Amino acid sequence: MENASVLDERKEFILYKQDGCSGNEMKCDANSVSGAVSQRACVYCGARVVLNPITDAFHIVHGPIGCASYTWDIRGSLSSGDDLYRNSFSTDLREPDIIFGGEKRLTAAIEEIAEKYQPKLIFVYATCIVGVIGDDVNAVCKAMSEKYNMRVIPVKSPGFSGNKSVGYKMACNAIMELISKHEPAKRKGVNILGDFNLAGEMWIIKDYLNKTGIPVVSTFTGDSCHDSLIKSSGAELNIVQCAGSSAYLADRMEEEMGIPYIKVSFFGIEDTASSLIRIAEALKDEEAKQKAIEFTSAETGKLQQFLAKYRKNLQGKKAAIYVGGGFKAISLIRQFHSMGMETVVVGTQTGKKDDYEIIESLVNKDTVILDDANPAELEKFMKEKGADILVGGVKERPLAYKLGIAFCDHNHERKHPLCGFDGVVNFTEEINRSVNNPVWRYINAEL
Repeated sequence: MENASVLDERKEFILYKQDGCSGNEMKCDANSVSGAVSQRACVYCGARVVLNPITDAFHIVHGPIGCASYTWDIRGSLSSGDDLYRNSFSTDLREPDIIFGGEKRLTAAIEEIAEKYQPKLIFVYATCIVGVIGDDVNAVCKAMSEKYNMRVIPVKSPGFSGNKSVGYKMACNAIMELISKHEPAKRKGVNILGDFNLAGEMWIIKDYLNKTGIPVVSTFTGDSCHDSLIKSSGAELNIVQCAGSSAYLADRMEEEMGIPYIKVSFFGIEDTASSLIRIAEALKDEEAKQKAIEFTSAETGKLQQFLAKYRKNLQGKKAAIYVGGGFKAISLIRQFHSMGMETVVVGTQTGKKDDYEIIESLVNKDTVILDDANPAELEKFMKEKGADILVGGVKERPLAYKLGIAFCDHNHERKHPLCGFDGVVNFTEEINRSVNNPVWRYINAEL
Protein backbone atom coordinates (compact mmCIF):
# COMPACT_ATOMS: atom_id res chain seq x y z
CA MET A 1 0.00 0.00 0.00
CA GLU A 2 1.13 3.59 -0.62
CA ASN A 3 1.59 5.42 2.69
CA ALA A 4 4.01 8.20 1.69
CA SER A 5 2.34 10.73 4.00
CA VAL A 6 2.30 8.34 6.98
CA LEU A 7 5.16 8.19 9.49
CA ASP A 8 7.19 5.01 9.10
CA GLU A 9 6.65 4.18 12.79
CA ARG A 10 2.88 4.40 12.28
CA LYS A 11 2.59 1.99 9.35
CA GLU A 12 2.31 -1.02 11.67
CA PHE A 13 -0.84 0.54 13.19
CA ILE A 14 -2.62 0.77 9.82
CA LEU A 15 -4.21 -2.09 7.93
CA TYR A 16 -5.85 -2.37 4.52
CA LYS A 17 -8.42 -5.17 4.70
CA GLN A 18 -7.60 -7.94 2.23
CA ASP A 19 -9.48 -11.10 1.29
CA GLY A 20 -10.06 -13.08 4.48
CA CYS A 21 -8.53 -11.89 7.77
CA SER A 22 -4.87 -11.10 8.30
CA GLY A 23 -4.57 -12.27 11.90
CA ASN A 24 -1.64 -10.67 13.68
CA GLU A 25 -0.54 -8.06 11.14
CA MET A 26 -1.86 -4.96 12.89
CA LYS A 27 -0.17 -3.39 15.91
CA CYS A 28 -2.36 -1.89 18.65
CA ASP A 29 -2.75 -1.33 22.40
CA ALA A 30 0.57 0.51 22.62
CA ASN A 31 1.69 4.03 23.55
CA SER A 32 1.30 6.72 20.92
CA VAL A 33 4.16 7.28 18.49
CA SER A 34 6.12 10.42 19.42
CA GLY A 35 5.53 13.24 16.97
CA ALA A 36 2.37 11.72 15.52
CA VAL A 37 0.04 14.28 17.19
CA SER A 38 -2.13 11.48 18.53
CA GLN A 39 -5.81 12.08 19.25
CA ARG A 40 -5.50 10.21 22.57
CA ALA A 41 -5.80 11.90 25.92
CA CYS A 42 -3.66 11.40 29.02
CA VAL A 43 -3.94 9.12 32.05
CA TYR A 44 -5.71 11.79 34.13
CA CYS A 45 -8.28 12.27 31.35
CA GLY A 46 -9.04 8.55 31.20
CA ALA A 47 -9.48 8.33 34.96
CA ARG A 48 -11.61 11.45 35.18
CA VAL A 49 -14.13 10.54 32.47
CA VAL A 50 -14.82 7.19 34.17
CA LEU A 51 -15.25 8.57 37.68
CA ASN A 52 -16.86 11.92 36.90
CA PRO A 53 -20.49 10.70 36.52
CA ILE A 54 -20.68 9.47 40.16
CA THR A 55 -23.27 12.02 41.19
CA ASP A 56 -22.33 12.68 44.83
CA ALA A 57 -18.54 12.40 44.50
CA PHE A 58 -16.18 15.32 45.03
CA HIS A 59 -13.17 15.55 42.71
CA ILE A 60 -9.94 17.22 43.85
CA VAL A 61 -7.35 17.71 41.11
CA HIS A 62 -3.99 17.76 42.89
CA GLY A 63 -1.82 19.71 40.49
CA PRO A 64 -1.59 23.00 38.56
CA ILE A 65 -4.84 24.75 37.73
CA GLY A 66 -4.48 23.83 34.05
CA CYS A 67 -5.34 20.19 34.76
CA ALA A 68 -8.60 21.28 36.39
CA SER A 69 -9.73 22.79 33.08
CA TYR A 70 -10.67 19.25 32.06
CA THR A 71 -13.57 19.13 34.48
CA TRP A 72 -17.06 20.55 34.18
CA ASP A 73 -19.37 18.96 31.64
CA ILE A 74 -16.67 16.77 30.10
CA ARG A 75 -19.39 14.16 29.66
CA GLY A 76 -23.04 14.69 28.80
CA SER A 77 -23.82 12.52 31.83
CA LEU A 78 -27.18 13.19 33.45
CA SER A 79 -28.17 12.69 37.07
CA SER A 80 -31.46 11.74 38.71
CA GLY A 81 -30.13 12.94 42.07
CA ASP A 82 -27.19 15.06 43.15
CA ASP A 83 -25.26 17.29 40.79
CA LEU A 84 -22.14 17.63 42.94
CA TYR A 85 -20.17 15.83 40.23
CA ARG A 86 -20.45 18.95 38.08
CA ASN A 87 -18.18 20.77 40.53
CA SER A 88 -14.43 20.42 40.58
CA PHE A 89 -11.70 21.46 42.99
CA SER A 90 -8.00 22.06 42.48
CA THR A 91 -5.05 22.48 44.81
CA ASP A 92 -3.64 24.91 42.22
CA LEU A 93 0.00 24.02 42.83
CA ARG A 94 2.45 26.87 42.24
CA GLU A 95 6.26 27.05 42.07
CA PRO A 96 6.80 27.10 45.88
CA ASP A 97 4.64 23.98 46.23
CA ILE A 98 6.62 22.22 43.53
CA ILE A 99 9.83 23.05 45.38
CA PHE A 100 8.70 22.32 48.94
CA GLY A 101 5.88 19.81 48.27
CA GLY A 102 2.11 20.12 47.95
CA GLU A 103 0.86 17.83 50.72
CA LYS A 104 -0.15 20.72 52.98
CA ARG A 105 -2.25 22.26 50.21
CA LEU A 106 -3.92 18.92 49.56
CA THR A 107 -4.66 18.41 53.25
CA ALA A 108 -6.16 21.91 53.47
CA ALA A 109 -8.33 21.31 50.40
CA ILE A 110 -9.73 18.04 51.77
CA GLU A 111 -10.37 19.61 55.18
CA GLU A 112 -12.23 22.51 53.62
CA ILE A 113 -14.53 20.21 51.65
CA ALA A 114 -15.03 17.85 54.59
CA GLU A 115 -16.04 20.62 56.97
CA LYS A 116 -18.21 22.51 54.51
CA TYR A 117 -20.00 19.64 52.74
CA GLN A 118 -19.59 16.49 54.90
CA PRO A 119 -19.25 14.28 51.76
CA LYS A 120 -19.31 10.50 51.64
CA LEU A 121 -16.77 10.23 48.82
CA ILE A 122 -13.82 12.25 47.56
CA PHE A 123 -11.47 11.30 44.71
CA VAL A 124 -8.00 12.88 44.67
CA TYR A 125 -6.27 12.86 41.27
CA ALA A 126 -2.46 12.86 41.39
CA THR A 127 -1.43 14.64 38.17
CA CYS A 128 1.89 14.85 36.32
CA ILE A 129 3.66 17.31 38.59
CA VAL A 130 2.70 15.31 41.69
CA GLY A 131 4.27 12.25 40.12
CA VAL A 132 7.47 14.25 39.68
CA ILE A 133 7.73 15.88 43.11
CA GLY A 134 6.65 12.74 44.95
CA ASP A 135 3.84 13.91 47.25
CA ASP A 136 2.57 11.02 49.39
CA VAL A 137 -1.05 11.30 48.25
CA ASN A 138 -1.91 7.89 49.68
CA ALA A 139 -0.87 8.91 53.18
CA VAL A 140 -2.82 12.18 53.04
CA CYS A 141 -5.97 10.42 51.80
CA LYS A 142 -5.69 7.76 54.51
CA ALA A 143 -5.24 10.35 57.26
CA MET A 144 -8.20 12.42 56.04
CA SER A 145 -10.41 9.33 55.71
CA GLU A 146 -9.75 8.46 59.35
CA LYS A 147 -10.09 12.01 60.63
CA TYR A 148 -13.46 12.71 58.99
CA ASN A 149 -14.86 9.16 58.72
CA MET A 150 -15.38 9.36 54.96
CA ARG A 151 -13.88 7.74 51.89
CA VAL A 152 -11.01 9.74 50.41
CA ILE A 153 -9.58 7.69 47.55
CA PRO A 154 -6.38 8.49 45.65
CA VAL A 155 -6.40 8.14 41.87
CA LYS A 156 -2.86 7.65 40.57
CA SER A 157 -3.09 9.47 37.27
CA PRO A 158 0.13 11.29 36.24
CA GLY A 159 -0.46 11.98 32.57
CA PHE A 160 3.06 10.93 31.52
CA SER A 161 2.73 7.44 33.05
CA GLY A 162 0.84 5.98 30.08
CA ASN A 163 -2.19 6.71 27.95
CA LYS A 164 -5.95 7.04 28.33
CA SER A 165 -6.32 3.27 28.75
CA VAL A 166 -4.03 3.38 31.78
CA GLY A 167 -6.30 6.09 33.19
CA TYR A 168 -9.28 3.76 32.81
CA LYS A 169 -7.40 1.16 34.83
CA MET A 170 -6.55 3.67 37.56
CA ALA A 171 -10.22 4.64 37.80
CA CYS A 172 -11.22 0.98 38.07
CA ASN A 173 -8.68 0.50 40.87
CA ALA A 174 -10.21 3.46 42.71
CA ILE A 175 -13.70 1.97 42.31
CA MET A 176 -12.50 -1.38 43.62
CA GLU A 177 -11.00 0.35 46.65
CA LEU A 178 -14.46 1.75 47.35
CA ILE A 179 -16.65 -1.31 46.78
CA SER A 180 -14.34 -4.02 48.10
CA LYS A 181 -14.87 -2.78 51.68
CA HIS A 182 -18.55 -3.82 51.55
CA GLU A 183 -20.21 -7.22 51.38
CA PRO A 184 -23.95 -6.72 50.79
CA ALA A 185 -26.37 -9.66 50.62
CA LYS A 186 -26.67 -11.36 47.25
CA ARG A 187 -29.70 -10.32 45.24
CA LYS A 188 -31.22 -10.88 41.83
CA GLY A 189 -30.01 -8.44 39.22
CA VAL A 190 -27.10 -7.09 37.22
CA ASN A 191 -24.54 -4.32 37.36
CA ILE A 192 -24.11 -2.21 34.23
CA LEU A 193 -20.44 -1.38 33.60
CA GLY A 194 -19.07 1.08 31.07
CA ASP A 195 -22.13 3.25 30.53
CA PHE A 196 -22.00 6.86 31.67
CA ASN A 197 -25.62 7.97 31.16
CA LEU A 198 -24.74 10.22 28.25
CA ALA A 199 -27.91 12.11 27.38
CA GLY A 200 -29.81 9.71 29.65
CA GLU A 201 -28.78 6.49 27.87
CA MET A 202 -28.44 4.57 31.14
CA TRP A 203 -32.12 5.22 31.80
CA ILE A 204 -33.01 3.77 28.40
CA ILE A 205 -31.02 0.59 29.11
CA LYS A 206 -32.53 0.23 32.58
CA ASP A 207 -36.02 0.63 31.10
CA TYR A 208 -35.34 -2.17 28.59
CA LEU A 209 -34.07 -4.46 31.34
CA ASN A 210 -37.08 -3.60 33.49
CA LYS A 211 -39.38 -4.64 30.62
CA THR A 212 -37.69 -8.04 30.56
CA GLY A 213 -37.92 -8.42 34.35
CA ILE A 214 -34.20 -7.97 35.10
CA PRO A 215 -33.38 -5.63 38.02
CA VAL A 216 -30.33 -3.34 37.94
CA VAL A 217 -28.35 -3.39 41.19
CA SER A 218 -25.75 -0.73 40.40
CA THR A 219 -24.33 1.25 37.51
CA PHE A 220 -20.70 2.11 36.69
CA THR A 221 -20.70 4.98 36.61
CA GLY A 222 -23.63 6.71 34.93
CA ASP A 223 -26.15 8.15 37.42
CA SER A 224 -24.47 6.25 40.26
CA CYS A 225 -23.76 7.38 43.80
CA HIS A 226 -21.78 6.19 46.81
CA ASP A 227 -24.68 4.20 48.29
CA SER A 228 -25.58 2.45 45.03
CA LEU A 229 -21.99 1.53 44.20
CA ILE A 230 -21.34 -0.20 47.51
CA LYS A 231 -24.26 -2.56 46.81
CA SER A 232 -22.71 -3.77 43.56
CA SER A 233 -20.91 -6.82 44.92
CA GLY A 234 -24.30 -8.40 45.64
CA ALA A 235 -25.25 -8.65 41.95
CA GLU A 236 -25.50 -11.92 39.99
CA LEU A 237 -23.92 -10.68 36.77
CA ASN A 238 -21.93 -7.77 35.33
CA ILE A 239 -22.78 -6.57 31.84
CA VAL A 240 -19.98 -4.56 30.21
CA GLN A 241 -21.00 -1.95 27.66
CA CYS A 242 -17.67 -0.15 27.14
CA ALA A 243 -15.02 -2.85 27.42
CA GLY A 244 -12.20 -0.36 26.97
CA SER A 245 -13.02 1.50 30.16
CA SER A 246 -14.50 -1.29 32.27
CA ALA A 247 -13.26 -4.75 31.26
CA TYR A 248 -10.46 -4.47 33.82
CA LEU A 249 -13.02 -3.70 36.54
CA ALA A 250 -15.17 -6.64 35.42
CA ASP A 251 -12.12 -8.94 35.56
CA ARG A 252 -11.28 -7.82 39.09
CA MET A 253 -14.88 -8.19 40.27
CA GLU A 254 -15.02 -11.69 38.81
CA GLU A 255 -11.73 -12.71 40.40
CA GLU A 256 -12.26 -11.07 43.80
CA MET A 257 -16.05 -11.16 44.18
CA GLY A 258 -17.08 -14.11 42.03
CA ILE A 259 -19.34 -12.06 39.74
CA PRO A 260 -19.20 -13.30 36.13
CA TYR A 261 -19.57 -10.87 33.23
CA ILE A 262 -20.50 -10.67 29.57
CA LYS A 263 -19.71 -7.96 27.03
CA VAL A 264 -22.69 -6.23 25.44
CA SER A 265 -23.50 -3.28 23.22
CA PHE A 266 -26.69 -1.25 23.06
CA PHE A 267 -25.85 0.60 19.86
CA GLY A 268 -27.89 -0.43 16.83
CA ILE A 269 -30.80 -2.83 16.36
CA GLU A 270 -28.77 -6.02 16.03
CA ASP A 271 -26.53 -5.47 19.04
CA THR A 272 -29.31 -4.17 21.31
CA ALA A 273 -31.57 -7.14 20.60
CA SER A 274 -28.76 -9.65 20.94
CA SER A 275 -27.54 -8.11 24.21
CA LEU A 276 -30.92 -8.21 25.94
CA ILE A 277 -31.43 -11.86 25.04
CA ARG A 278 -27.86 -12.82 26.02
CA ILE A 279 -28.25 -11.14 29.43
CA ALA A 280 -31.33 -13.24 30.19
CA GLU A 281 -29.50 -16.37 28.99
CA ALA A 282 -26.50 -15.60 31.19
CA LEU A 283 -28.84 -15.29 34.18
CA LYS A 284 -30.53 -18.58 33.18
CA ASP A 285 -33.88 -16.78 33.38
CA GLU A 286 -36.21 -18.33 30.80
CA GLU A 287 -39.07 -15.96 31.58
CA ALA A 288 -36.82 -12.94 31.07
CA LYS A 289 -35.46 -14.47 27.86
CA GLN A 290 -38.95 -14.91 26.45
CA LYS A 291 -39.85 -11.33 27.37
CA ALA A 292 -36.62 -10.11 25.75
CA ILE A 293 -37.37 -12.01 22.53
CA GLU A 294 -40.89 -10.61 22.36
CA PHE A 295 -39.80 -7.05 23.16
CA THR A 296 -36.86 -6.98 20.75
CA SER A 297 -38.89 -8.58 17.95
CA ALA A 298 -41.57 -5.92 18.27
CA GLU A 299 -39.07 -3.06 18.37
CA THR A 300 -37.06 -4.49 15.47
CA GLY A 301 -40.19 -4.73 13.35
CA LYS A 302 -41.04 -1.09 13.97
CA LEU A 303 -37.52 0.04 13.13
CA GLN A 304 -37.28 -1.95 9.91
CA GLN A 305 -40.22 0.06 8.58
CA PHE A 306 -38.58 3.24 9.80
CA LEU A 307 -35.21 2.41 8.20
CA ALA A 308 -36.83 1.57 4.87
CA LYS A 309 -37.85 5.23 4.51
CA TYR A 310 -34.26 6.41 4.88
CA ARG A 311 -32.36 3.65 3.11
CA LYS A 312 -33.08 5.05 -0.36
CA ASN A 313 -31.41 8.34 0.66
CA LEU A 314 -28.38 6.64 2.21
CA GLN A 315 -27.81 3.63 -0.04
CA GLY A 316 -24.24 3.54 -1.33
CA LYS A 317 -22.93 6.36 0.86
CA LYS A 318 -19.51 5.87 2.46
CA ALA A 319 -18.77 6.29 6.16
CA ALA A 320 -15.58 6.87 8.14
CA ILE A 321 -15.51 6.03 11.85
CA TYR A 322 -13.05 7.23 14.48
CA VAL A 323 -14.20 6.64 18.06
CA GLY A 324 -12.76 5.79 21.46
CA GLY A 325 -13.41 2.09 21.92
CA GLY A 326 -13.67 -0.96 19.71
CA PHE A 327 -17.17 -1.97 20.86
CA LYS A 328 -18.64 1.28 19.54
CA ALA A 329 -16.85 0.99 16.18
CA ILE A 330 -18.16 -2.56 15.75
CA SER A 331 -21.73 -1.49 16.45
CA LEU A 332 -21.44 1.50 14.11
CA ILE A 333 -20.26 -0.68 11.24
CA ARG A 334 -23.38 -2.83 11.69
CA GLN A 335 -25.61 0.22 11.93
CA PHE A 336 -24.25 1.67 8.69
CA HIS A 337 -24.73 -1.68 7.01
CA SER A 338 -28.40 -1.69 8.03
CA MET A 339 -28.74 1.74 6.37
CA GLY A 340 -27.22 0.49 3.13
CA MET A 341 -23.96 2.39 3.76
CA GLU A 342 -20.41 1.09 3.51
CA THR A 343 -17.73 1.75 6.13
CA VAL A 344 -14.51 2.60 4.26
CA VAL A 345 -12.33 3.91 7.12
CA VAL A 346 -12.56 2.76 10.75
CA GLY A 347 -10.31 3.47 13.69
CA THR A 348 -10.29 3.66 17.48
CA GLN A 349 -8.19 5.28 20.18
CA THR A 350 -8.07 2.33 22.58
CA GLY A 351 -9.05 -0.77 20.59
CA LYS A 352 -7.58 -4.18 21.41
CA LYS A 353 -6.47 -7.01 19.12
CA ASP A 354 -9.76 -8.91 19.41
CA ASP A 355 -11.68 -5.70 18.58
CA TYR A 356 -9.73 -5.23 15.36
CA GLU A 357 -10.20 -8.88 14.39
CA ILE A 358 -13.98 -8.43 14.63
CA ILE A 359 -13.79 -5.13 12.75
CA GLU A 360 -11.76 -6.74 9.98
CA SER A 361 -14.31 -9.54 9.66
CA LEU A 362 -17.17 -7.02 9.25
CA VAL A 363 -15.76 -4.61 6.65
CA ASN A 364 -15.24 -4.99 2.91
CA LYS A 365 -11.96 -5.48 1.10
CA ASP A 366 -9.64 -2.44 1.01
CA THR A 367 -11.27 -0.81 4.04
CA VAL A 368 -8.65 1.11 6.03
CA ILE A 369 -8.39 0.14 9.71
CA LEU A 370 -6.42 2.44 12.04
CA ASP A 371 -5.30 2.34 15.66
CA ASP A 372 -4.66 5.63 17.51
CA ALA A 373 -4.89 7.71 14.33
CA ASN A 374 -3.84 11.33 13.94
CA PRO A 375 -5.52 14.11 11.88
CA ALA A 376 -3.10 13.77 8.97
CA GLU A 377 -3.90 10.06 8.60
CA LEU A 378 -7.64 10.60 8.91
CA GLU A 379 -7.49 13.29 6.24
CA LYS A 380 -5.42 11.13 3.90
CA PHE A 381 -7.63 8.06 4.11
CA MET A 382 -11.00 9.83 4.10
CA LYS A 383 -10.01 11.63 0.91
CA GLU A 384 -8.55 8.45 -0.59
CA LYS A 385 -11.72 6.45 0.12
CA GLY A 386 -14.20 9.20 -0.72
CA ALA A 387 -15.95 9.20 2.66
CA ASP A 388 -19.26 11.07 2.78
CA ILE A 389 -19.46 11.34 6.56
CA LEU A 390 -17.19 10.99 9.58
CA VAL A 391 -18.50 9.72 12.91
CA GLY A 392 -16.19 10.81 15.70
CA GLY A 393 -15.69 13.21 18.58
CA VAL A 394 -15.43 16.96 18.83
CA LYS A 395 -11.72 16.94 17.95
CA GLU A 396 -12.53 15.48 14.53
CA ARG A 397 -15.39 17.86 13.65
CA PRO A 398 -13.20 20.71 12.28
CA LEU A 399 -11.24 18.25 10.15
CA ALA A 400 -14.38 16.84 8.54
CA TYR A 401 -15.80 20.27 7.80
CA LYS A 402 -12.49 21.48 6.38
CA LEU A 403 -12.60 18.59 3.92
CA GLY A 404 -16.25 19.19 3.00
CA ILE A 405 -17.34 15.96 4.70
CA ALA A 406 -20.46 15.60 6.85
CA PHE A 407 -19.97 14.89 10.55
CA CYS A 408 -21.82 13.07 13.35
CA ASP A 409 -20.79 13.55 17.00
CA HIS A 410 -20.76 10.16 18.78
CA ASN A 411 -18.56 11.27 21.65
CA HIS A 412 -19.23 11.79 25.35
CA GLU A 413 -20.15 15.50 25.11
CA ARG A 414 -23.31 14.88 23.06
CA LYS A 415 -26.70 15.84 24.41
CA HIS A 416 -29.01 13.37 22.63
CA PRO A 417 -29.16 9.58 23.15
CA LEU A 418 -27.85 7.23 20.45
CA CYS A 419 -28.17 3.90 22.29
CA GLY A 420 -30.91 1.30 22.11
CA PHE A 421 -33.88 1.25 19.78
CA ASP A 422 -34.58 4.88 20.68
CA GLY A 423 -31.08 5.81 19.62
CA VAL A 424 -31.42 4.13 16.22
CA VAL A 425 -34.08 6.69 15.30
CA ASN A 426 -31.94 9.63 16.45
CA PHE A 427 -28.80 8.30 14.78
CA THR A 428 -30.47 7.52 11.44
CA GLU A 429 -32.16 10.90 11.26
CA GLU A 430 -28.91 12.69 12.10
CA ILE A 431 -26.91 10.74 9.51
CA ASN A 432 -29.55 11.49 6.87
CA ARG A 433 -29.65 15.20 7.70
CA SER A 434 -25.86 15.45 7.73
CA VAL A 435 -25.02 13.43 4.62
CA ASN A 436 -27.80 14.84 2.45
CA ASN A 437 -27.52 18.46 3.52
CA PRO A 438 -27.37 20.57 0.34
CA VAL A 439 -24.53 22.64 1.78
CA TRP A 440 -22.03 19.95 0.77
CA ARG A 441 -22.78 20.49 -2.93
CA TYR A 442 -21.73 24.12 -2.67
CA ILE A 443 -18.71 23.49 -0.46
CA ASN A 444 -17.37 20.64 -2.59
CA ALA A 445 -17.86 22.71 -5.72
CA GLU A 446 -15.53 25.31 -4.18
CA LEU A 447 -13.05 22.68 -3.00
